[in-house]
Amino acid sequence: MDRRAFLIMALAGAADSGSGPSAPSAPQGMAAAPEPAALSADPAFEAWSREFVGRAILSGLPAEVVTREMTGLAPDSRVVALDSRQPEFAKPISDYIKGVVTDERIALGRRKADAIAALPRIEADYGVPREVLVSIWAVETAFGSLQGDFDVIRSLATLAASGRRRDWAEEQLIAAIRIVADGEATRGQLRGSWAGAMGQTQFEPYTYLTMAVDGDGDGRRDVWGSSADALASAGNLLTRAGWLRGQRWDREVVLPPGFDYSLTEGPRQDAAAWAALGVMPAAGGGWATADAASQAQLLLPTGAAGPAFLAFDNHFVIRKYNNSTAYALAVGLLADRIGGAPPLATPWPHEDPLSLADRTAAQSALARLGYPPGALDGVIGANTRAALRQWQKAKGLPADGYLSLDVVRRLQAEVPTAADAPPPQGAS
Repeated sequence: MDRRAFLIMALAGAADSGSGPSAPSAPQGMAAAPEPAALSADPAFEAWSREFVGRAILSGLPAEVVTREMTGLAPDSRVVALDSRQPEFAKPISDYIKGVVTDERIALGRRKADAIAALPRIEADYGVPREVLVSIWAVETAFGSLQGDFDVIRSLATLAASGRRRDWAEEQLIAAIRIVADGEATRGQLRGSWAGAMGQTQFEPYTYLTMAVDGDGDGRRDVWGSSADALASAGNLLTRAGWLRGQRWDREVVLPPGFDYSLTEGPRQDAAAWAALGVMPAAGGGWATADAASQAQLLLPTGAAGPAFLAFDNHFVIRKYNNSTAYALAVGLLADRIGGAPPLATPWPHEDPLSLADRTAAQSALARLGYPPGALDGVIGANTRAALRQWQKAKGLPADGYLSLDVVRRLQAEVPTAADAPPPQGAS
């Protein structure tokens, strides 16, 4: 997982950590050693590298290991390009989730869950349902088959030298070198994503050091070659992040006519409070005891026309693994289906992908209309959705915070008359 935030978020997307003893052998299909790096012709990278070596040694790493791993290292231009890339079109959340929760992946997930002999014990030890662990495994690396082929140390050095996330990248790089110095893995085994996430459940190096565990009882923490180790490590991470035994991650619900959609992503309330507003489980029946006593937040990922969910605490724990609503929903929905739940009662609606220009135009219009969305960066996050709900409510529209192409056009059409309109209540 890249991005994580347990941190780093477990991956601040990507990752989480562990601890461990003796050095594992190279996992099947993985390179035994990193490709040789030519001497860097980048003066800025070389200057950063010389300074970093000194800091790394002062942190307690063996000088000979730091020198060996950093000598001759060159930045990876692919990492620079990926780190700075902003997709021209944002993939609709419904397309993302439908691409994750497929009949093939559900069936394979069930077979994988049955095939891991250690999984019942892992589930009992950490309290995280096996379906959730298998779902994370599926989403992160297609059950361990796609772990990434970037040299983790080179990738993290590239990110650190570029400066945008230097403190984070240097911490991860020191952790990666520590893994090698301690004999937990060879440099060649440290292959992963361009952002440094590695193994079957994509742990960042620091998360590996602090969260990885031995799940198969062989005395090693091998998140690359041992599925049991990877799944147990994910369970440990989620438990340490606050996973509550016996509680669901969410529940699909139906909303009554005339519902106040501005409550979306708003205050968390218990099941009785939501029921008083007419919010009921989509599949009928009541609430499990653990769920009824828990606080839940309403989510409408595709607006009023799509499925609605009450998200419990465990939904937000999944987001500590990867801080993305789409990711947490995909993991949870796939886990539900692996566990035998039926498809959603409300189907996902059709969504048109929004271009970067569309997204930034909507943010700019909101700002000019007096509804500050935060940075005008084309990322439709919580601040933008909150600003959009305020504008929708002022216009008498369903205040679901959902940005569609039609809403983009309406916002743009409002801008020319904004100077003549009074500022919205409470706007600065």
